[in-house]
Amino acid sequence: MPWRSCLAALLVLLLPSAATPREPACRGTVHLTIDTGWMDQAERIAEVMRRHGVRATLFVADERTYRGDTTLSPAWAPFWRARAEEGHTFASHTLRHWYFRGDVGEQGVRYVPWGAREGVVLDRDGLCAELRAVDERLRAMTGRGVEPIWRAPGGRTTPNALAFARSCGFAHVGWTANGFLGDELPADRYPNRVLLERALRTIRDGEVLVMHWGIRSRSEPFALVFEELITGLKARGFCFEPLTAPPARLLAEAKR
Repeated sequence: MPWRSCLAALLVLLLPSAATPREPACRGTVHLTIDTGWMDQAERIAEVMRRHGVRATLFVADERTYRGDTTLSPAWAPFWRARAEEGHTFASHTLRHWYFRGDVGEQGVRYVPWGAREGVVLDRDGLCAELRAVDERLRAMTGRGVEPIWRAPGGRTTPNALAFARSCGFAHVGWTANGFLGDELPADRYPNRVLLERALRTIRDGEVLVMHWGIRSRSEPFALVFEELITGLKARGFCFEPLTAPPARLLAEAKR
């Protein structure tokens, strides 16, 4: 082949890679976790993750949404199916998204709705049923269930709640201190720009990040700066990986 033809062929091979911007090499890993919440920003957040190839761990509960339904009602099945197809992992956030308010002896844990004093007392089987119900609903909707991890609403646990969950195969996963993104805080005191700059400044390798698909009470949705968070962390060399077990950094923080 004449040398001019060889050169032209070589340029054709090189041009696509030159035209495609390369991401920096992975210099660390972070774990993005998303709790259900009000769901009003869900499609916006999902679209950003899809475009940037980010896979997260989705802690799902059957919470009330901006539509007037709940997050595990049939109307949300297409949304959860799409997330399963994109490679996100699911985890249990309890079915009712009530709060653990202390142990009752050695065999019970008090479980109450937000803002209420009274609720129910769950024994071991009751708590396991609360976690497994999320798995059953998601399997019916998507064909995929939850990983063997869970998160208590508000991250509030008790010794009995942790022990009961472990007995039925669920390890608790909260978030690291630097991983608290603050999307549920009042926007007048914690505007998006402040939260974003803090996250980009403090997040380190191994962090577990926490946010929601939307917060009803926040006047400035954190989703408006979510893409800047993703691109900023990627520019620092972080890769995103979903969770199937509590990561080492979270376990280390818990021992301090």
